Amino acid sequence: MGGSGFGRFVGYLSVYSDPRIIGIALLGFSSGLPLALTFSTLTFWLVEAGISKTAIGLFAAVSTPYALKFMWAPIMDRAPLPVLARLLGRRRSWLLTTQASLMVSLVMLGSADPANNAWLTALAALFVAFCSASQDIVIDAYRVEVLEPRQYAAGAAAVVFGYRVGMLASGAGALYLAEVVGWFEVYCTMAALVLVGVSVTLLGREPEVAASPESVELEKRAAEYLASRPHLRGPIADSLAWLYSGVVCPFVDFMSRPRWAVILLFVMLYKFGDSLAGVMTNPFLIEIGFTKSEIATIVKTYGLAATLIGAGVGGSLMNSLGLVRSLWICGVLQMLSNLMFAVQAVAGHSLSMLTITIGLENLAGGMGTAVFVAYLSSLCNFAYTATQYALLTSFMSVARTWLSSSGGWLAENMDWVPFFVLTTVAAVPGLLLLAALASVAEKD
Repeated sequence: MGGSGFGRFVGYLSVYSDPRIIGIALLGFSSGLPLALTFSTLTFWLVEAGISKTAIGLFAAVSTPYALKFMWAPIMDRAPLPVLARLLGRRRSWLLTTQASLMVSLVMLGSADPANNAWLTALAALFVAFCSASQDIVIDAYRVEVLEPRQYAAGAAAVVFGYRVGMLASGAGALYLAEVVGWFEVYCTMAALVLVGVSVTLLGREPEVAASPESVELEKRAAEYLASRPHLRGPIADSLAWLYSGVVCPFVDFMSRPRWAVILLFVMLYKFGDSLAGVMTNPFLIEIGFTKSEIATIVKTYGLAATLIGAGVGGSLMNSLGLVRSLWICGVLQMLSNLMFAVQAVAGHSLSMLTITIGLENLAGGMGTAVFVAYLSSLCNFAYTATQYALLTSFMSVARTWLSSSGGWLAENMDWVPFFVLTTVAAVPGLLLLAALASVAEKD
């Protein structure tokens, strides 16, 4: 029995040696790289440039493209790019285009001068976020289509691992680098690291995509409707059919399920408390005396390890307790972990306390992320995975962008302890919405 168990364990690990899984991990690295460069790492640069807390909080709004990417996801999901699509295929041509644009945008951001032109810096950061969000749309679709169903769990683990390593590179890596070179060199180095994802795009294979029964049926209905309207012929009919199948159907399908509006609110607010605290974490740590190297070592490097452990714990929790109970446990732990920052504010510059604070906060955050991604995946109809997943993650990004941008103003006008207590309270609405959805989720 022990031998067979060991054999199953080895067989489970062997799936990670598949070139497709390795490629997904590398694409995850390319996906995770830009986020810190428009968020936590950028806040360091802004603090050094003398930007006010309120303005730094407002900079969170440059991540708006992550919240709106569902608007152009259908185009990237359906429309082939001229010339490149014939050479690389539809998915890989869009991947290469977004990756090249991302590299250019990072160099543009590195060339900015926030101390003298904050608006131009914000515009460059917005462009980075747009290119990054567009890359995410294609990577999510590519991941689903290039893998076999038995590889989905391994693919999800690989992309999360690559994503976190990418964030480590642009978080801790960028901060270490900023100790010895200027911010322009830092952002140029990060732009060069996007080549990791480019290598997968050029060397990987284009996935074969088969129409699902749902999409075939919906497109058949659209064709029948257009055929019954003799005045709709030629290019007009083709355009309407494309819009219906590519844009209308994914949203109609999603809105046909019970309590869809409550689901979107829950997706938006489940991690709101984390996002509100996150936008001010670096300014808080700098203000109480931590150096960039200390933050890079504990918050970024040690924090990554805690997050990955948390993700593993979250996966085990789902296997033993189910999705709904896991959402409850992780939601409560995420909420309570924000109080550790209030304790840190009282302790001040204490490396031991920071280690405990970051360990508990990232452990809870990793658990919550693993369970939440599983929940989002369960909501998607396979026929419209790219567009519906973009819709859901767009709403999830609202808390990190528009809602959390008020965090700077709040921190400017209150002490750190009440601020972090307030971020704890901000997690309550998400848990109340979970209570409203629990019965429906249990049935699903």
